[in-house]
Amino acid sequence: MIAALAMKPFILKYCAAFLAVLLLFVAPVGAQQAEAFSTRAPRAFLIDGETGAVLFAKDENTTFAPASLAKIMTAEVVFSAVRDGSVTEETLYKVSEHAWRTGGAPSRTATMFAALNSEVSIGNLLRGLMVIYANDAAIVLAEGLAGSEAGFAKLMNERAGQLGLRNSVFVNPTGFPAHGQKTSVRDMAILAHHLWKTYPVMFSRFGLAEFNWNNINQQNKNPLFKLGLGSDGLVAGFAEGEGYSIVATAERNGRRLFLALQGLERDSHRIDEARAMIEWGMTAFDKVELFARDETVGEASVFGGDRPRVKLQAKEPISVLVPVGGGDKYVGRIVYQGPISAPLDKGAQVASLVVYDDKLMVREVPLYAAEPVGVGTMTQRALGAIYELAFGWFRGLMVDAPARPS
Repeated sequence: MIAALAMKPFILKYCAAFLAVLLLFVAPVGAQQAEAFSTRAPRAFLIDGETGAVLFAKDENTTFAPASLAKIMTAEVVFSAVRDGSVTEETLYKVSEHAWRTGGAPSRTATMFAALNSEVSIGNLLRGLMVIYANDAAIVLAEGLAGSEAGFAKLMNERAGQLGLRNSVFVNPTGFPAHGQKTSVRDMAILAHHLWKTYPVMFSRFGLAEFNWNNINQQNKNPLFKLGLGSDGLVAGFAEGEGYSIVATAERNGRRLFLALQGLERDSHRIDEARAMIEWGMTAFDKVELFARDETVGEASVFGGDRPRVKLQAKEPISVLVPVGGGDKYVGRIVYQGPISAPLDKGAQVASLVVYDDKLMVREVPLYAAEPVGVGTMTQRALGAIYELAFGWFRGLMVDAPARPS
């Protein structure tokens, strides 16, 4: 079910809607505009760290071979295992001959030079993976957690599905060329944002300046690391025939951005475009609060309750970023699976506030019941049943209607 929202300049307020009517009321406010920034990168995606708002998107769902970007998903699977307690950072994994030959010193690829048959802790393997993109570290982690690279790839794809990475398929933990392995800049930026929000302590290791193993010291391979941009993490990649890519984050003056770029012809182009996008993202927007914490955002219909509707609120302030100087429009809607059935506890998540500009969904915020709803009387339940019978068909018709005016 979708309720309509009225948009006033810099203020978003609820406007009562008739059942599932999809009519959206809008008025000019500042909003993200793709034309305000351009990049030579064929594919690009930029999001704000605090709000998750999409600031820029260009061909964001087209897939490509991830190369070393796959190691971000490898890190997520290991982070998740550590968080769940199935392993610890002190857990030791043995360096197999396969890991040593395929990703270690004999491979002549990015490596932490882990010695054959040695045992290395998960914590140090993660440092090798995150700082210098070590392929031996990725393979040892995969074999240790899942028994094989193929078994680990299954875990990667399970987690990708759980996280909503709809364009990604992983075949190995390193990103080495493999048939069917793919991702998109959207998925990569969202994944990076997830790691930062969910595992802040482990995530911080992406920003280590160097890593030393077997008396070999290697500098962080992030090409943005020493450019004064505030960049402190994630991974750059290159795939033959598909060009240079990067997934990066940068923090400056309390603002954090996550970006993904792909398809650039030269490493220098990758650096230039990432630098330009970070500078634009840091300076071109102001934050505007739409709703305060615990402020009522709207209402949702409740079936069989002692009241017909429940007030909705977010557990944190709802803000968006608007371009300096103003711009386009925002369109908002409350979305939920209806009818919501009583009883309903206060604080239960029942809906989402989805905010669009003219082109992009820029925010999606969970909404929670601001009050409990008990089971209604027999009369109230009967009237609710009649209500659903009379208007359910109309809601069904509207589900496939355009969500926004064209």
